[in-house]
Order: sequence, then C-alpha cells, then structure tokens
Amino acid sequence: MQEGIATAGPTDQSRVAVAGSNCEGQHLRKSDSKAPTGSGRNPKPGGFVFHPLTAERWSDLEELFGIRGACGGCWCMTWRLARSQFVRQSGDGNKRAFKRIVAKGEPTGILAYSGDRPVGWCALAPRQVYTRLARSRVLKPVDAEPVWSITCFFIEKSHRRQGLSARLLEAAVRFAKTQGAKIVEGYPYDQVAKLPDPFVWTGLASAFRKAGFVEVARRSSTRPIMRYRIGR
Repeated sequence: MQEGIATAGPTDQSRVAVAGSNCEGQHLRKSDSKAPTGSGRNPKPGGFVFHPLTAERWSDLEELFGIRGACGGCWCMTWRLARSQFVRQSGDGNKRAFKRIVAKGEPTGILAYSGDRPVGWCALAPRQVYTRLARSRVLKPVDAEPVWSITCFFIEKSHRRQGLSARLLEAAVRFAKTQGAKIVEGYPYDQVAKLPDPFVWTGLASAFRKAGFVEVARRSSTRPIMRYRIGR
C-alpha cells in the first residue's frame, strides 16, 4: 500500500458526518499523555495528511476510535456482518475481527492526520466485503460493475466542520485508484435537516458532490447512491 497519498488543507465548513449513533461527547482517548504516533509529518497549520490503514497504524485507529470503537462497539464491522452476528460480538469481538482483517493487509480505509495526531477515518473497500449492502433494499447494487464502497466516516469532534470529510473522499479515491479500482461508490444522506452528526455516519451528499461524485440511483428520498468514475 502507498503511504502519504494526499496532503491538503480545509476548503469548506460543511457539516462532517461521524460513524454510529449516540456518539456525541463520547470520544475518549486511551491517554492524553501518549507520545504522538502517525504520519511523522507536520503539515502547515490547518492542513491534513492522509494514509491508508495498515497493521503498523492500528494503534492510531485505536487512539481515534477510543474505548467505544468509534460508536457502540462498531469497530467498522457493521456493514461486514449480519446484524445478529454484529450484535453478538459488539465491542471487543468486533475489534478483534477488524484487527485481523487489517493484519492480513486487506484495504479497509483511510486515516486523516493533523500533524501526528489521527483525527479522521473513512472506511473504503471493495463492495463485496460489505455483505449487508447486498441485502439492503435501498442500497443494493445498481448494476454488475465492480465498485469500491465508502461506507462510513468518523471525525474527531474538534476537527468537524473543517471540510475534512470531502478531503477524506478525495484521498480515498486516490488510494482506490492505486489498487486498480475504476468506480468508487458512496451512500450518503441528502436533504436531511437538523439531524445530529452521528445519524449521518455514511456522509452527506454535499461532501460527495464537492469531491466530484455524481448521483447514479436513488431508491429513497434521502439516500442517493453516488459514484466517482476514475479516469485512466
């Protein structure tokens, strides 16, 4: 996997989505005195650096997600499992399962850093690994084309509303391209008023549009399917 795929500063103040539910005020670091980990680079103030998650960066994901595994013990496993299995292994079980996937070197997503501090996450992988998508009436496949899916975001509270979600999308597309992907697909919320950030954890359509995604299907008034078609 390539490192250092993108560096960029914020350009908008759009609302940033986060993963899961009931997450406000629940971001707990393992230790505020922990020595910094991460990119080893210090971008200009307000800038971000992006890296794909690898086994070597697992501790950074732990630091970002905190003891709750982002939200409700999810550990980015909700789309990968049947609902019953997800609930059974919520928390430590999901953490162990996701760590095994990362240890195998499978693509799982992009971490955003402010300096050496992990501050954001965007889940990304070939759609077929997200088995619950195939069973969704609203988000089932549009066609038979192979796609990579962006399924959730988790942004540290202090870094929301800084345009980071759109930057994560751009970094995700760049990484997917290095892996041979031709289409990147997302499932954001649209036309949603006054919903708390935790309830739009798959992202907002405005951020996807800013990153160059276009709508290709809509089976619900608030849930478009959006794609970025990667050029040669």
